[in-house]
Amino acid sequence: MSHATQSAQVTSARPQSLDKRATILSAARDLVARVGFRDAQMTGVAEAAGVALATLYRHFPSKAVLMVEVVATVSQREVDAAAGLAMGDGTAAERLAASSSLFASRALLGRKLAHALIAEPVEPEIEAARLKYRRKLARVFETIIEQGIRSKEFPVQDVQASAACIVGSLFEGLVGPLALDTLSTDAERQAQAKAIVGFCLRGVGSREE
Repeated sequence: MSHATQSAQVTSARPQSLDKRATILSAARDLVARVGFRDAQMTGVAEAAGVALATLYRHFPSKAVLMVEVVATVSQREVDAAAGLAMGDGTAAERLAASSSLFASRALLGRKLAHALIAEPVEPEIEAARLKYRRKLARVFETIIEQGIRSKEFPVQDVQASAACIVGSLFEGLVGPLALDTLSTDAERQAQAKAIVGFCLRGVGSREE
């Protein structure tokens, strides 16, 4: 076999390997969204992805490794969505309201996945990945608050502390009740989300809700 032929075969195999990895990640995410991290088993992921268990372990040598990747992938998507609005047009208060409202609305749509990403008891490796998620989301809010202070929309304040409080309010005030089903109707969930966003805005010194 010529060197050129071998190179072509390797190049062809790489996209297939990447596609299979993406398929596995998608299947794992969907399974976590249904049953949470604890009950998402490797056999179930392999079945959902349509791959052999050995193939799954070749890409992800343990459940913890796979679930850390699920957290990283899904949380980055959520951070990117919030950042997109944070960097858009409007006043700092408007952008803070828009980005925090978007987070809340996405959590309402994916209640089980939101709970898994935030509150479900997990292994230390997964918890470390979730902490990175919290920090990334907090940095989005830090940017808006800093801009609001510079434009004099918000009073001078500890930006990191304020952003951390917003993340905590969104995570604990919304996702916790969602997971416990204490908010039983869509209207109650929407009202809770609106109340939390309003609290976050008041917390940084905005009069807008």
